[in-house]
Amino acid sequence: MRPFAKPALSVEQQLELLKQRGLHIANDTRALRFLEVVTLFRLSPYMRPFQEQDVNHTFKAGATLREVVDIYRFDGLLRRLIMDAIERVEVAIRAAISNHMCPRHGPDWIACPAMFLSSYAHAELLKPLRDQLRKEAQKLQREIARAGQQPHVTHPNRSENRVRDNYFRYYGATYNHPELPPAWAILEELSLGTISTLFRAIAKSADKKAIAARFSLPFEVLESWLHTLTFIRNCCAHHSRLWNRELAVRPKLPKGWTLPPICKTHPQPSQRVYVVLTMLAYLTDLISPDSQWKTRAAELVRDQDDVRLKLMGFPNEWLQQPQWACP
Repeated sequence: MRPFAKPALSVEQQLELLKQRGLHIANDTRALRFLEVVTLFRLSPYMRPFQEQDVNHTFKAGATLREVVDIYRFDGLLRRLIMDAIERVEVAIRAAISNHMCPRHGPDWIACPAMFLSSYAHAELLKPLRDQLRKEAQKLQREIARAGQQPHVTHPNRSENRVRDNYFRYYGATYNHPELPPAWAILEELSLGTISTLFRAIAKSADKKAIAARFSLPFEVLESWLHTLTFIRNCCAHHSRLWNRELAVRPKLPKGWTLPPICKTHPQPSQRVYVVLTMLAYLTDLISPDSQWKTRAAELVRDQDDVRLKLMGFPNEWLQQPQWACP
């Protein structure tokens, strides 16, 4: 352990540091403009493959800022593409859980502890829902009070629409029992991470099997995929790097799935974003085939050189894998 002693650098000093380390920069003015909107700290992870393994972060001969920026921009396109697919998957898993659990166990099943494993922190699920109901009721009362003071400002239809546009507010203003809204409404309020842990905690395996059957997957695999996709979604939401990232949460694979091995000196497909893209190609084919997501993903990836793809875990024959085959 040692004290942090790195100085804060101006944009001009950041550019000079890159030059001192051996990075070729073709246009100083454009480079400065770029560093003004994208910090050197954010760019640093994209620079690692171009640097020697030394304490001075020296760049390899021929490394250019242009290459680094190209990968940075590709990574942004990749995040947006993946977020598009995860949004579709997130909506679909909510629907699958709701469409099975609500008719079978009633609209109040989420509020019942017996529906979940004893190890599940059920009270922690319900507390923010109760808090949300209370806060929406308070907001509604404040708005009603303001409208009474300024009746010429708030039209009655506008107030009614604002209540209806927020179901938790509408529920609290309309119903006095049961305490919480129906499960199909609650599911729409939960984050993907909460949905992931909730699905894992459902007590009956038969229920989880029925939900996972919508995706033609064993429920253990769907549990694993939701966990991995939650990690990836959080990376995307925080604009974190996906290219060349090692997966902290690696998904299980269904029987019959094989990821072709690649040279041991390169990252393996199961360790990098390749396996996530393959999962999403499979899922979007099932839940949103008209979106052409798989085609768009393949087009984006095909434009990248072989070295970049290897660092993402792509095997040579990735387009021949059944999950990537066009119908």
